[in-house]
Amino acid sequence: MTERGPRTARPAMKGRDPNEAHRAASSLELLFDLCFVIAVAQAAHGLGDAVAEGHHVAGVLRYAVVFFTIWWAWMNFTWLASAYDPDTVPYRLAVLLQIAGSLVLAAGVPRAFGEDDLLLITLGYVLLRTTLAGLRLQVARADPGRRRTALRFASGVTVCQTGWVGLLFLPEGVRLFGVIVMIVAETAVPAWAQAAGTTPWHPGHIAERYGLFLLIVLGESIAAATAAIREAFGQEHGSGALLSLAAGGLLTVFGMWWLYFARAAHTLLATTHRAGRRRFTWAYGHYLVFAAAAAEGAGLAAYAQLLTGPGPAPAQAAGAAVTVPLAVFLMTVWVVHVRPHRRGSVGEWGYPAVAAVLPAIAFLPRPALVAGLLSAALVVVVEVTDRASAAARAR
Repeated sequence: MTERGPRTARPAMKGRDPNEAHRAASSLELLFDLCFVIAVAQAAHGLGDAVAEGHHVAGVLRYAVVFFTIWWAWMNFTWLASAYDPDTVPYRLAVLLQIAGSLVLAAGVPRAFGEDDLLLITLGYVLLRTTLAGLRLQVARADPGRRRTALRFASGVTVCQTGWVGLLFLPEGVRLFGVIVMIVAETAVPAWAQAAGTTPWHPGHIAERYGLFLLIVLGESIAAATAAIREAFGQEHGSGALLSLAAGGLLTVFGMWWLYFARAAHTLLATTHRAGRRRFTWAYGHYLVFAAAAAEGAGLAAYAQLLTGPGPAPAQAAGAAVTVPLAVFLMTVWVVHVRPHRRGSVGEWGYPAVAAVLPAIAFLPRPALVAGLLSAALVVVVEVTDRASAAARAR
């Protein structure tokens, strides 16, 4: 739920109270998310086209790298805003500049997939990250108690952006190795910075921000699949197969929503996950949660293209594009989001059990429908066992 009423500007870049009551995502943060989903949609579209054209390995690798840049820029701003967010004019302008960077990044995604041209996407990413480094420098000036942490963030981010620009000048043969090095460096910066002191992030706010972003990504998956199925219907291809794809896709996305929100992230973040290792595992693990959620829509779109006629992608590969992202989603949600609650519910083990059988579903005639039915069945099992466990504890 977003805040109500006018906001009162706080002192510039002073840490906010991590126990602040009624903390909610701001309208600026929601605008930030919506604009980022444009880049998510472009990445998912690129993955779907690559799968449909038979470029499975190359498409997945490019998607993994492109989605990392989107998710990493989003996540780092989200944690900064949770700890600070003064809502001053300079702060708002800096966030709007980051949004502009996200749109530049989104514009570069098709070129990264189609031509392996990383120039535009790198420029957008560097604009996003250097603006964030500027905000960290403001924190260093305004919050003396956390100056070392803020300076480490700013310097680490700046060095990494120099590295990303340098990758543009490397030969294509060694560029992938350079990308891996840069991803490792980027992910190491927060741990190194917060070794000097933790920022005052808000557990409820972070849980809400992650949940809202997942909702937007799932909505984009539905939109992408709907557009592909509508186009396939327009070409008058087998309506039965398309109807089963549509039904299975809806059941799958609905199930993903239900199963993720079956556990409250706030409970973990406010208790056991305040410690660095567990907090980083939860935060970083959501890369796979978000990437798989967006890839699910790409897979449904790719399968719809398969149904419109023969193409380079075999049916099993297109089926895997539907079932494997769901398997990754369920397994990651179980590891980072469900199992840590330690409720002892038998239904919790349904997540890895369904994830284990999903890849084989790709070889069946209607993989999307079967995957959707399995998702729905898992929802029923989780709800029934959770209620039974709650009743047993209440006695």
